[in-house]
Amino acid sequence: MSLLRLARDPLVWLAAAFVVLVALMPHAGPVVQALAPENAKPIYDRQSFAALALSHLWLVSIAAAIAVVLGTGGAILVTRPFARDFRAVAEGLVALGQTVPPVAVLGLAVPLIGFGAVPTIVALTLYGLLPVLQTTLAALDSTPASAVEAARGMGLSPRQTLTRVELPLAAPLIMAGIRSSVVIAIGTATVGSIVGATSLGDPIIAGLVNGNTAYVVEGCIVVALLAILIDALLGRVEQVLSESRSA
Repeated sequence: MSLLRLARDPLVWLAAAFVVLVALMPHAGPVVQALAPENAKPIYDRQSFAALALSHLWLVSIAAAIAVVLGTGGAILVTRPFARDFRAVAEGLVALGQTVPPVAVLGLAVPLIGFGAVPTIVALTLYGLLPVLQTTLAALDSTPASAVEAARGMGLSPRQTLTRVELPLAAPLIMAGIRSSVVIAIGTATVGSIVGATSLGDPIIAGLVNGNTAYVVEGCIVVALLAILIDALLGRVEQVLSESRSA
């Protein structure tokens, strides 16, 4: 890829904007102080925003990986002939997890597994399962029956038909569900700071507790830009999968 093409790539600009924002945030005190003079400490400095962002991404990555494995695996399982009767049950259970607020999940999980990252990952996983499961089901349902029949006519086994025909054709739509799940998790992970998980929610919670609006705004801006960046990155992956499918 040429330098000119890179310079025109919105994804590169988003990544650069995020890096610059995180790097310059500790030095933005005079600007924030001028905009919000009522705040004695204009910049959150208990931990660097770079460290918070890395911890935030770690929480989201673990939860998203679990949600992808469970969501896609469950969808594949209940679309097989031997388990189709359990499809409604699987959809109902996953939908139930989506309806429970993350804060409530944290409140239930903390007495059982303690404070920190683990209850946060549990909450994010439950919250991210629904889009992955539903889009995988929709993607597998939309696989042309003619393609499946052709694969069987060529002598492919059910497993080979799944891995060589169904999943490659369904990949773009599955990726769209993963993309939605990850973006939701990025925003939701901020509540993990309530139970001691290190995330970009730390400045937001600190700002709410101490009445410091600047902290809240700083945390929200970094989280929002991170979500936009990851959404654009996963959108690029989705585009590549769509192009390879149509090729």
